[in-house]
This record gives sequence, C-alpha cells and structure tokens, in this order.
Amino acid sequence: MNQKPVLHTVLSPKLLELHDVSNSVVVIIDVFRATSTIATALFNGAEKVIPVASVEDCIALGKKLQAVTAGERDGKVIPGLQYGNSPAEYPRSFIEGKTLVLTTTNGTKLLHMALDMGADEVITGTFPNLSAVCGHLIKKGKNVILGCSAWKDRFNLEDTLFAGAVISNIKEHFTIHCDSSLMAEDMYRLHKDDIYEFIQKTTHWHRLSSYGLEKDLKYCVTENIANVLPSYKDGALIAG
Repeated sequence: MNQKPVLHTVLSPKLLELHDVSNSVVVIIDVFRATSTIATALFNGAEKVIPVASVEDCIALGKKLQAVTAGERDGKVIPGLQYGNSPAEYPRSFIEGKTLVLTTTNGTKLLHMALDMGADEVITGTFPNLSAVCGHLIKKGKNVILGCSAWKDRFNLEDTLFAGAVISNIKEHFTIHCDSSLMAEDMYRLHKDDIYEFIQKTTHWHRLSSYGLEKDLKYCVTENIANVLPSYKDGALIAG
C-alpha cells in the first residue's frame, strides 16, 4: 500500500521555519483579503498577479510593466498606488488581460518565505477558490503545508478556518498528525453553517468593518465563487 503524503497546518509565518517545506506544496492563505483578491482577479481574466512586499517595488514594477498597482494599509489605498485590496475592485470588465501588482502585509511575506525555504510549489487559497485548491492537492499527491498568513505574525481565525475547510475536504488522502490541523478542522466543522456570524467575532472583522468593508469580508468567506488555482511561476501568480 502506498504511503499517504503528510499534511501540516502552520498557524503563523513565525512557525514556518519549524517545518521542512521542500518536496511540499505550500498553500498561502490570507483570506482577508489578499488571497481572495488574487483568486478574484485571476478568475476574472487577469493575465497575472505579481505579489510584492514593498510599496516602492509595487510602484516601480507597475510603471515598468504598465500594470495595475494595488495595495492598502489600514483599509485605505496607499498613496502612489491606483487601487485597493478589495476583490470587488477587480471585475472582468476591468481586469481581464491585465497584470496586477499587489502589495500586502502578511500574505506576500509568507509566500516569499516559503519560496526561500525551497517549497516545491506555492499556490494561494481562500474560500472563493476552495474546490480548486482541494482538487489540486489531491491530484498532486505531495506533502502539504497549509500556511496561514496571520496578522503581523499573530494567529487569526479566518485563515485557520480556511485550513480547516481544506482538511475537511481532503483528509482521507493524507496522513495528518498535527494538532493545529485537528483544531482547524474542528473549528470549521463547528462553524461552517454559521460562518458569516462566526467571522464577525474575529479581530480582522472588527478592524476592517470599521472601514465599511463588511460586504468584502462576507465575499471572502463564500465558497467557490472564484474557483481558479493561483499558482506561483517565474515571479507571478497565474491561473493554473
């Protein structure tokens, strides 16, 4: 009998270094809102999304590539960039065929950490592309790290909840001896039917809803409405 690949959940970027990511598919999870925006833009026909850490890089790359630049700090578009971090800003009528250069605080950092540590493959996941992520992980049959971007390295509920949704869908294909994965799956099972109410308790909800972003946040926990697989190749995320 073939041995099943192993799955781990990493609750914060600070914990990634405790894991061997080589020969693993790393799923970058930043539900509110980077990975939701990435999935939406690619689902709506963006040619690629280039995640960058700094605002300076975002502006420079945008000019060089004639690309759309986007990023927020504290719920406001960063001066010098054109658009924000809201999935609603990237309908097909606007983003199709374009390149989006996106700067985010947490997700971008984790993505580059995973690459630097030698991850075999990096993809991004969130509720809007749950099925695409799950199907890919089953098909690949490799070890999996579900990487929660957290908030400034501190644990957050929404990323962990998504890790639980993935585990709930694919667990029979993997060996899971990992308490953070067990917790994530239990939390998802407990709250999958009242998810909109549950996320209103989260720190991120309180922070972002004070900027009038409730509609955004509900979209970000709605399953399979932008079901595409963002896969990192040659410096950009493309629809896999």
